[in-house]
Amino acid sequence: MSAQRTAFRPARREDAALLAELVNHAGDGLPLYLWGKMAGPAETAWDVGRTRAAREDGSFSYRNATMIVDDGETAGCLIGYEIPDRPEPTSPDMPAMFVPLQELESLAPATWYVNVLAVLPQHRSNGLGTKLLARADETGRRLGKRGMSVIVSDANGGAQRLYERCGYREAARRGMIKNGWSNPGREWVLLSKQL
Repeated sequence: MSAQRTAFRPARREDAALLAELVNHAGDGLPLYLWGKMAGPAETAWDVGRTRAAREDGSFSYRNATMIVDDGETAGCLIGYEIPDRPEPTSPDMPAMFVPLQELESLAPATWYVNVLAVLPQHRSNGLGTKLLARADETGRRLGKRGMSVIVSDANGGAQRLYERCGYREAARRGMIKNGWSNPGREWVLLSKQL
């Protein structure tokens, strides 16, 4: 693949539907499950996801996403954020299914956290995930972070292999709490690397 075929751009509001799809891919279906719980009587889960992606603020907002374009087609995205040097303790009123994820994030202080990295199925195996991770590393370095971190399902072997090829190593695991969410995974895996 030539360098001219691939480019990055900031997400735009009109990317909201694609962002919802990509976030759901990255989250192994958990976002769609949660959006379904949030949906009103006249809404679908996808409606909720698109609305959230189109917001001007919030962690899941188009304003926080970087899109990757491959041969003229938007093919994937990256969304991340800084984990503070001293993460806040897990709130006692946090929903149980998020507690293991929050615990793992707290084990990666002072890192740039890859919250969403996803490539559409028809664009996979073209090196785009690796390029998005390189972009994430650039962001982490620019922000002066000491390392990078990401959480994946133990059932998502493809994602784990990608991260390991890019220098990430397993740091910790926590059991999933599913509360009705259907997923073959049993544990969340924290992967991290030094910059």
